[in-house]
Amino acid sequence: MTEDQDFLADCRARLAFDLLGNTWNSVVLWALKDGPRRPGALREHIGGISQKVLTETLRRLEFNGLVERRAYDGAPPRVEYGLTGLGRTLLAPIDAFGAWAFEHGDEVMAAQERYTRER
Repeated sequence: MTEDQDFLADCRARLAFDLLGNTWNSVVLWALKDGPRRPGALREHIGGISQKVLTETLRRLEFNGLVERRAYDGAPPRVEYGLTGLGRTLLAPIDAFGAWAFEHGDEVMAAQERYTRER
């Protein structure tokens, strides 16, 4: 990427930031790191996510090739979602970002409190 093309609308880095910029994308990807899950089990594992938001997130991740949906015949039919190979490649960056948040989260919250107090 050249300097004058940094973060243009069609830039691949911007695409990556968009993918990880949505809170639920990273959370769902991380929740699938140990293997496929049914939507109900995924929602229970994550906590705090509505069914609607989970469904939208799974569709967005599937659209981007990061998760795959597997439907199984039977009574009742069941569906599972799992990471694709491409989705697995995002686990290391998500882990690194989580480590950064763990290390610096208190500093960020302190800055937020200072900002609020000074306004």
